[in-house]
Amino acid sequence: MSLDHILTPRAYLTVFFMLLVLTAVTVYVAFIDFGAWSTPVAMAIAIIKATLVLLYFMHLRYSDGLTWLVIVSSFIMLVALVLITLGDVFTRTMTTAPPALGM
Repeated sequence: MSLDHILTPRAYLTVFFMLLVLTAVTVYVAFIDFGAWSTPVAMAIAIIKATLVLLYFMHLRYSDGLTWLVIVSSFIMLVALVLITLGDVFTRTMTTAPPALGM
């Protein structure tokens, strides 16, 4: 890794304050009822915050191609596992409890 990607303190502070603002937005949004959209809105804010941390504080923005390949393939695997799990959950049918024996 070369040292040409060293960020200035101003860049770190900018990202830090962006994270603080997004945290305040998260708290504000938690008190608003979006109905079925509450979870997607919270997840979108969390994904934005996680992306900022990954790109700037973990220096992934300036990583080489192999690192990006690992990140993208891990994300694809995560999506595949979530889709497989959702496919299983949504295709199940509700069953009733079996009758108690001997009563």
